[in-house]
Amino acid sequence: MTSPPILFAVDIGGTFTDLVALEPDSGAIHVEKLLTTYPDPSRAVLEGLQNLLKSNNLSPKSIRYVAHGTTLITNTIIERAGAKTALLTTAGFRDAVEIGNEGRYDMYDLALKKPPPLAERRLRYDVPERMLADGRVWRPLDEMRLRKICAALRAEDIEAVAICFLHAYTNPAHELAALAIVREELPAVSISASHQVAPGMREYPRASTTIANAYVQPITERYLKRVASGLKDSDIDAPLNIMLSSGGTTTVAAARAFPVRLVESGPAGGALAGLYWGRLLGQKDVLAFDMGGTTAKAALTRDGELAISHQSEVAHVHRFKRGSGLPLMAPMIEMIEIGAGGGSIARLNALGLPAVGPQSAGSAPGPAAYGNGGSEPTVTDADLLLGYLNPDYFAGGSIKLDAEAARASFTELSAALELSLERMAWGVHQLVNENMAAAARVHAAERGLEIRRYCMVATGGAGPVHACGVAGGLGISRVIVPPLAGVGSAFGFLTAPIAFDFTRSYVAKLSEIDLCELNGILQSLEREGRRIVEAAGVPASEIIVRLNIDMRYVGQGYEVRAPFPMEPLNEKHVGKMQRAFESVYRAFYGQLAEGVPIEAVNWRVLISGPTPDIESAPPRASQPQRLDDAPVAWRPVRFTPDQAPQKTPVYRREELMQAWSAEGPLIIEEAASTTVVLPGWSAQVAEGGCLLLTRDGSS
Repeated sequence: MTSPPILFAVDIGGTFTDLVALEPDSGAIHVEKLLTTYPDPSRAVLEGLQNLLKSNNLSPKSIRYVAHGTTLITNTIIERAGAKTALLTTAGFRDAVEIGNEGRYDMYDLALKKPPPLAERRLRYDVPERMLADGRVWRPLDEMRLRKICAALRAEDIEAVAICFLHAYTNPAHELAALAIVREELPAVSISASHQVAPGMREYPRASTTIANAYVQPITERYLKRVASGLKDSDIDAPLNIMLSSGGTTTVAAARAFPVRLVESGPAGGALAGLYWGRLLGQKDVLAFDMGGTTAKAALTRDGELAISHQSEVAHVHRFKRGSGLPLMAPMIEMIEIGAGGGSIARLNALGLPAVGPQSAGSAPGPAAYGNGGSEPTVTDADLLLGYLNPDYFAGGSIKLDAEAARASFTELSAALELSLERMAWGVHQLVNENMAAAARVHAAERGLEIRRYCMVATGGAGPVHACGVAGGLGISRVIVPPLAGVGSAFGFLTAPIAFDFTRSYVAKLSEIDLCELNGILQSLEREGRRIVEAAGVPASEIIVRLNIDMRYVGQGYEVRAPFPMEPLNEKHVGKMQRAFESVYRAFYGQLAEGVPIEAVNWRVLISGPTPDIESAPPRASQPQRLDDAPVAWRPVRFTPDQAPQKTPVYRREELMQAWSAEGPLIIEEAASTTVVLPGWSAQVAEGGCLLLTRDGSS
């Protein structure tokens, strides 16, 4: 008898590694959650896989698809743990990545610091060459000088090289020649060229992106090789697909070539999970809220679609200040880091006020309650002291929480503020909630969105614990907690299509576009994208091609993005481009600049396969083991800072039947997360086994 096919996904977070096995024919889903293993995260992947297969009597031969997302790339950049990287750039521009855009992200901070480049100054080399903005050669590449530089790089034991020449996106001839020479002189070194990694205008972010790609490439190659080898040794023949920050998956080969596209690999899964469960329950406008062990991220959908950004930052000097990170020109789902995770450490800031994060206890030593050597107070410790977490059923009982260790961790902090331990824990919990609500509120306001009419989808191990508190702070009245929310990002990977996109800067007024040249560019981008997507197993007949054009009025510094049909272009399309631009521009700004010429800047081609069809049998956990909807326990839980703990019913989620409902306060436990339903909220089991939390007084 043939075993049913299985879709497998794994998400490596800063604290936990989550694994999901989905049987799409029946919707049955199996999970495993374990601490991330440092310094080699692949150990947790392979150990968790063996545990998952064994405990559920699954055959590795049944696995047909593997999707993998990781925080490895982000952490490598943040921790400055990447390869020793050199930059080769146009003579006179070696300090462009140090100068940046000359902006100040906080004009009132007299001690303002900027993130140092990933390639230190002594490893940034001037290469005699110059390309003009229109692609004409002004100064030929000095190949003799370049070979001497390669000799210096060899003496420095360089592991990676980034090549970023001025205006290479219009004519990559010099970068291609340099690439060949460096590859010949330094065959063991990883090389990234800007015309391949980030072929767009704006020198500083293009160089920063290329350096970041080179910086993480060696460690990414080694890691993916270990994972692929481990899967093969586990008798799994399914192809390994890597989650991209943009919400698609791609081949290992493409991920190794462009690892900078994996920076938000893990959080992208949480956004996709929010989109999936929102659609299932008929919600088009969703706040996807994913709170794990290290960070909390949020993404907003509009009319059932996630926004994609091509400008972002990583490794912020100040965690929540835009402009304080290294700029990246890479496609990713538009998300914001809105707060701390369960392992984030509570402390007093320079003003003597309580603050949480960005420092995290991670998985080692972890929160004090883990009993693994941690001693500093964390969000998880606070949630345990308030009664929200069950010390005997955390992570399905695989981790026993030590309440006394959690209490001890708050002793110093509470004494400094002359507060009781419980009041201090309450303060930390509320501070985290309010910080997240404030960040999400600003994010929505900047985009002209009324967040109060949104529905929240809460995922991550800590997301359902804090969901009602954050939603209440935002004025949101409906919260969806999907089945097995604690592994929401891993599940989200399984909803992602195989996809890849390419960008090319071609700047011209709409009235002056060379349609023959432009059609050639677009056809080239489509061919390259099809090659990658077909290599991932998508039949040519099922490939979907989309085009987006970045346009602006002449004289403006930044663009708006307009969707446009992907088809051979002729003179009739010029007017259509203008109308597409004006439609988007009016939606953003409310009016048009009549009579001002419009120019196109970037042409973005997205090539994807079909979205995986798993909605015909929505994923579900195991069937209820009993028909009794009575609580499995009662425990004291603190919902206010001053009143005594309230005796609160505790339910096991897997025992709740369809249409079950109850008024808060109550606690709903499951293996990978805990849902806290605050007073003034109610809960019911809705379609797909989702928990629908509703605030009293809302319709």
